[in-house]
Amino acid sequence: MKRNFKKFNLKKKKISAFNLQELLVVLVIIGILILLALPNLMPLISKTKSLEAQTQLKHLYNLERQYFFMHSKYSVAFRDINFESPKNVQENGNANYSYEIIESSNTSFKARATSVTDFDGDGIFNVWEINQDQNLIEVIKD
Repeated sequence: MKRNFKKFNLKKKKISAFNLQELLVVLVIIGILILLALPNLMPLISKTKSLEAQTQLKHLYNLERQYFFMHSKYSVAFRDINFESPKNVQENGNANYSYEIIESSNTSFKARATSVTDFDGDGIFNVWEINQDQNLIEVIKD
């Protein structure tokens, strides 16, 4: 009994591809383009991150209003209004702001959100405030 074994023709085929030098040149060009575009994008990045503060302060305002309708005064403590401040990046969380109620009385309140990171590296930290009339103000612009 004879067996036919097909002989495999093992020829080296050359596959067209990029070499390492070409890939490095492309990566350098992409890096330069990113460095050129980044300063123009920093204000947009800061503005986007400030949306977190605005949203949380509006939520805090709603909770304070509910508390006011029930107790005829505003609260100075987060636990009274059931506001749970999100963990910021310094506490291994995702939030970029820390929150506090800085003023509270029978007729008014003021809450503040202060950034814990400097978004554009200029040494100025972004601060937002909201009051009992839902006036949302950027006190310090980053």
